[in-house]
Amino acid sequence: QVQVVESGGGLVQAGGSLRVSCTVSGGRFSRYATGWFRQAPGKEREFVAHISWSGGSTRYGDSAKGRFTIARGDAENMVYLQMNSLKPEDTAVYYCAAGDYVSGRFPAYWGQGTQVTVSS
Repeated sequence: QVQVVESGGGLVQAGGSLRVSCTVSGGRFSRYATGWFRQAPGKEREFVAHISWSGGSTRYGDSAKGRFTIARGDAENMVYLQMNSLKPEDTAVYYCAAGDYVSGRFPAYWGQGTQVTVSS
């Protein structure tokens, strides 16, 4: 059973930076296509960023372009999201998601989420 676990959320002032990490484990493979979504109170879940299985391809939602970077960590099963120039509107629960390697379906597996709060 694939498990997705986020870490690194917290409170930061506007203009600051924060890194959240995601570890995917328990499946047949050592790495997965992985992405981040976020959901603010009263709003729908929003796509933030995605990185391919190989790490060679990334894409971003409009709110993340130019400020956020998704990348693979030193461990094969770890992905992080570096968030810079944070704004109060970035406040949300950030969810990591992994794709299914066999079917290509994304997202297929979800983490429990980590809270990111940006104060003004």
